[in-house]
Amino acid sequence: MKSVLIKNIKALYGIINDASIQKKSGTEMSHLDSIENAYLIIKDGIITDFGSMNSLPEISLPSIDANNGYVLPSFIDSHTHIVFAKSREEEFVMRIKGKSYEEIAAAGGGILNSARKLQAMSEDELFESAKARLFEVISNGTGAIEIKSGYGLTVEDELKMLRVIKRLKAISPITIKATFLGAHAIPTEFKQNREAYINLVINEMLPKISAENLAEYCDVFCDQGFFTVDETERILIAAKQYGLKAKIHGNELGYTGGVQIAVKHQAISVDHLEYTGEAEITSLKNGNTMPVGLPNCSFFLGIPYAPGRQIIDAGLPFCLASDYNPGSSPNGRMSFVVSLACTQMKLTPEEAINATTINGAYALELSHTHGSITKGKLGNIIITKPIPSLAFIPYSFGVDMIDKVIIAGVEIN
Repeated sequence: MKSVLIKNIKALYGIINDASIQKKSGTEMSHLDSIENAYLIIKDGIITDFGSMNSLPEISLPSIDANNGYVLPSFIDSHTHIVFAKSREEEFVMRIKGKSYEEIAAAGGGILNSARKLQAMSEDELFESAKARLFEVISNGTGAIEIKSGYGLTVEDELKMLRVIKRLKAISPITIKATFLGAHAIPTEFKQNREAYINLVINEMLPKISAENLAEYCDVFCDQGFFTVDETERILIAAKQYGLKAKIHGNELGYTGGVQIAVKHQAISVDHLEYTGEAEITSLKNGNTMPVGLPNCSFFLGIPYAPGRQIIDAGLPFCLASDYNPGSSPNGRMSFVVSLACTQMKLTPEEAINATTINGAYALELSHTHGSITKGKLGNIIITKPIPSLAFIPYSFGVDMIDKVIIAGVEIN
């Protein structure tokens, strides 16, 4: 960790002075407090001071001139699958030719395709490829990330994935949270005996993961064609006994009860939500589960977008993540997530930034250290190139507006 003064900031955005605030909900999400013509001080990796350049104290620190760029807290990406073996562009072509997600999966594509490729790859090869993706997303402004297993689908290969994530944690400049997603799909050899695979997840995978302390969370793909609500509940109950908190892939493909089961089991987040109506919104109001939209997936697959506008207008919090994975979101650039949230979900730029910073931190239980410009939090920030306004970030979709990424006071090259 390092100490640094950042000066001549055109506007410092994402300020939260009350360190007890963990998330923003409803109309709060439209507020993104800022200071124009600002400075920011990071000491030993921690934000210690900020304010107007007119009140900059005399201080002897290495400095970075923001050159009238904007400064924001780094993005928090609460849903990714960046440990994978190979890309799946052949399925991209199949979709162009009219095949649906379900048809591709039924033909042995999708998650099962990734599983076959991963099972044939060594742990070291997986680590090197995932490390490259990790530093790719850090260079694009991500300052904390969740990584899931789920492309192993055997005891040995799920453990292999989680061990790769553990190795990534050891070398990563940013915080990583690990999620066990053995219940991502039913492997081909268990198609006629689902019960045997669920028992494998509960009785063999979970104990070994717990023994090696390989994950913080347990996720289940509770959706049409994958795991039922009852199956999901059994897995979550078992996972809780091993100290793994719940996360849910839910309602990507239909109104399948994923949201309700997530709230019932006090899941930290429920992610996807492309099919979310009044019943799901009512359920979310009765708990503290963070709803997470994954607009890259909707964009890439051509499926509906999660109704982020309606979720926020109902007074709820809303989070956005990249879903970086080889099949439905081969892109971890969070600034593009922000653009899609604005253009397709009708979030304002301020709402989209809150959804990818403080609310992303909540979805990873990191609100006390990440997600805002707050004294005492980690000095994880992005400095933009000179831009005319905050709205220019989502407006200029696909263009790299980030000039510098600083993690715990250290500039990342």
